[in-house]
Amino acid sequence: MGKVTGFLEIDRQERKYKPAADRIRHYKEFVIPLSEETTRDQASRCMNCGIPYCHNGCPVNNQIPDWNDLVYKNEWEEACRNLHSTNNFPEFTGRICPAPCEASCTLNIEDTPVTIKTIECAIVDRGFKQGWIKPEPPRHSTGKKVAVIGSGPAGLACAQQLRRAGHEVHVYEKNTFPGGLLRYGIPDFKLEKTVVERRVGQMTAEGVIFHCNVNVGVDVTMGSLIADYDAVALAGGSEKPRDLPIPGRELAGVHFAMDFLPQQNRRVSDEPILTNEHILASGKNVVVIGGGDTGSDCIGTSVRQGALKVTQLEIMTRPPDRENKLVTWPDWPLKLRTSSSHEEGAMREFAVNTVAFIGDDSGALKALRCVKVDSKFQAIPGSEFEIPAELALLAMGFVAPVHEGMLDQSGVKYDGRGNVAADTIAYKSSVEKVWACGDMRRGQSLVVWAIREGRQCAASIDQHLMGETLLPH
Repeated sequence: MGKVTGFLEIDRQERKYKPAADRIRHYKEFVIPLSEETTRDQASRCMNCGIPYCHNGCPVNNQIPDWNDLVYKNEWEEACRNLHSTNNFPEFTGRICPAPCEASCTLNIEDTPVTIKTIECAIVDRGFKQGWIKPEPPRHSTGKKVAVIGSGPAGLACAQQLRRAGHEVHVYEKNTFPGGLLRYGIPDFKLEKTVVERRVGQMTAEGVIFHCNVNVGVDVTMGSLIADYDAVALAGGSEKPRDLPIPGRELAGVHFAMDFLPQQNRRVSDEPILTNEHILASGKNVVVIGGGDTGSDCIGTSVRQGALKVTQLEIMTRPPDRENKLVTWPDWPLKLRTSSSHEEGAMREFAVNTVAFIGDDSGALKALRCVKVDSKFQAIPGSEFEIPAELALLAMGFVAPVHEGMLDQSGVKYDGRGNVAADTIAYKSSVEKVWACGDMRRGQSLVVWAIREGRQCAASIDQHLMGETLLPH
């Protein structure tokens, strides 16, 4: 372990943010990294527990105590190698993962978990800066060809693992650039796209072939891919958003969050907007319906666009400020979480259900009619109220992948929730030569879960093609 008494002598210290008044003027990342000395001090707090519960919380099974110890000993390059042995893209998780590992940390019993996410990000950023992270092309070719559909975190992880095993890997992406949700869903102020481009560049140097602006199911059929490749991995997203079919839904100014967020990402990247309707919060009263990460991203983007006022509505009751550790630890707790975007200026309302969108004479949104609800989501009589709004963003999650086109063409079976049916042992779908992983298989989830599934799916495909595999499961 690091310093035996580190957790007793050193207080938890997390990365800080640049002032809100400054950061809302741009779309760049605003997290201030810790110094090298402070990062090493934080790593020394790791207790090397007999049972490292942080492993329970980490979907990719990061060897967290090991690289904490290596950072404390100033062995950064070995820490970088160790980190990449379980996680293809720690620069993504070190920025946008909610860190379930920290919730599981033994020190979280006292609300002072090791700053695992911060240390992870410091390791990988130093690795890129020092040139330790290089392309790793395969030494031998297997002669097998694999198509990976979708270039989000699941697709990228699957493709990189398969390429390093020696297969010829082709990634199909319907958008202009690879990255999936990393590039077109997550705002630049949380994840600058140069971070994604850097990793895609490494994969290209390793021999992964990217086919962008190719919508499988439209520009190329699933049947042709299945015929042309030895294996096909479905690694797209859960892109069908949960709708709110209430009176006034058709009004101008009511949009899905994932119609709003990608537009701004494209503006930042100087890409063309794919529709004539520009969705902007500038000078408007904005209401975000949904209290998750996507809703938070809508808040931060709306503030940067110059919204007059931003209100976030959540149908759930307000969670407690602190969880009951004796009941929840080491599992992920339900508690009030305040993001950096919330701090930039948003009113939050809990236990609220929107019952109608109200329009003006021109058919544009002017207000929301809402009602307070109890813990069973039943309306409380006499609690109706209205919120002025010219823009309403629906950020209530996603129900399933889009079936029309690619999936229906493939003939794969679906599970009870509409996801592609495949288990977590082989990740094989009901169709020969077709595998599925990530959100398309498990439903909407975290980036770290997508990376895990992409890695495990790659191992399953390699096992099937070669009869054995050295890829980690």
